[in-house]
Amino acid sequence: MLPILLLSLATFQDPPASLRKPGTPILTPANISTQAVTFKKTPQGDLQLHFFLPPGHDPKGKKPALVFFFGGGWKGGTFQQFVPQAEYLASRGLVAVCADYRIGSIHKTTPDCCVEDAKSAMRWLRGHAGEWGIDQDKIIASGGSAGGHLAACCALVPGWDAPGEDLKISCLPNALVLFNPAVDLKGHRILNAVGEDVSAKISPAAFLNASLPPTLIFMGTEDKLLASSQEFQKKAKGLKRQVRLFTAKGQQHGFFNRSPWTEATTLEMEKFLASFGYLKGKPTLAISKDSPFLIEIGLVEEKGTSSK
Repeated sequence: MLPILLLSLATFQDPPASLRKPGTPILTPANISTQAVTFKKTPQGDLQLHFFLPPGHDPKGKKPALVFFFGGGWKGGTFQQFVPQAEYLASRGLVAVCADYRIGSIHKTTPDCCVEDAKSAMRWLRGHAGEWGIDQDKIIASGGSAGGHLAACCALVPGWDAPGEDLKISCLPNALVLFNPAVDLKGHRILNAVGEDVSAKISPAAFLNASLPPTLIFMGTEDKLLASSQEFQKKAKGLKRQVRLFTAKGQQHGFFNRSPWTEATTLEMEKFLASFGYLKGKPTLAISKDSPFLIEIGLVEEKGTSSK
């Protein structure tokens, strides 16, 4: 049985973007274009999707797309957290999107509103896929920490749909890429604002089922959330669902925000997406020969995967 996690808000706050690149950045996009569009109007303000489009993108084409949800404990954060990854994926031919959602520190909202906004983002993107050159059957959801929770909610958690939205348009992602996600909210003090009843109803682990799409998870070995991801993977295996779990030795929550782990996780994400045909060709990400190893655990014999 997993221990009950009693974590403070600080545990879920990801390091600021300034910590991501202590040296010369390795992620170097070229010839991509960016656009932003409002996908939802709320009483607290408009929310946008920030698009990163591949070079020479054809709006009449059918490219895979990936949506990033930032972390920050459902109270803070910005879409800019995943801009380096979005730029790189766009340079590799995928439509990358960084999504806004309401947060407690600015909009005075609670985590259940975040879930609603994430589902709205997925529905809007799928509903407008034809306008953006996106294949509506190849939309991946991704995110870090609280954002990873939101991505998983889109795949598993029922309800929490915005009033008036067309529920015939699915919010279900075709794959998940989760960076130290909060997949099990049981006992989290951070959700006291919504109460145990609501927190249980927006906990992805509580709704894990055979519809879970292929999933990739990154965790630091010193992250207090690691045990919940391991349990999630174990239960998914029992349902014959694919959950690949990679760990960074000695790393804590939010490690993927810092070089060289930004690059290591990005390359492993690229390999995962390529395995389903979402990306083609060889990676163009420059990796140092001293790049650290990610260790895959759980369903396979443990092995180091160099980002070379």
